[in-house]
Amino acid sequence: MAAPRRNAPRPDVAAMVVPLGRTLMAAEQPILDAHGLTMWAYAVLSYLDETPLRTQAALAEAIQADKTRIIPVLDGLESRGLLTRRPDPNDRRARLLSLTSEGRRLRDAAQAAIQDGEQLLLGRLPAADREVFLRSLRTLYEISQER
Repeated sequence: MAAPRRNAPRPDVAAMVVPLGRTLMAAEQPILDAHGLTMWAYAVLSYLDETPLRTQAALAEAIQADKTRIIPVLDGLESRGLLTRRPDPNDRRARLLSLTSEGRRLRDAAQAAIQDGEQLLLGRLPAADREVFLRSLRTLYEISQER
């Protein structure tokens, strides 16, 4: 990423978002470590709550993970009792995924701790700006997910 030109009205969006994302991910890592989760495991737990049953391939696509790479993550979560995989009655080759109550509890605890940490940064914005920022960020995120 190139440094912004001196006379540019603002840096490019990516030039602002990427360093912010790195900062947020670095702040999340100790929280995930404390909960025994990797970023991918947290992504799986977070996505499955929105969509309780998905095939492994569909999940991998949704969280933008390689489907062969996601299998060990699912194995680890399943062995910890955080999710279940069962054959799809319509296609025995496919596996349907769902969170267990323990998976939901762990996901909720990790998410609460992450969002508490985010408040340290977001709290530096005036309340009205914070609401607009989060609403705009959600809109941009949803647009980016359209395929």
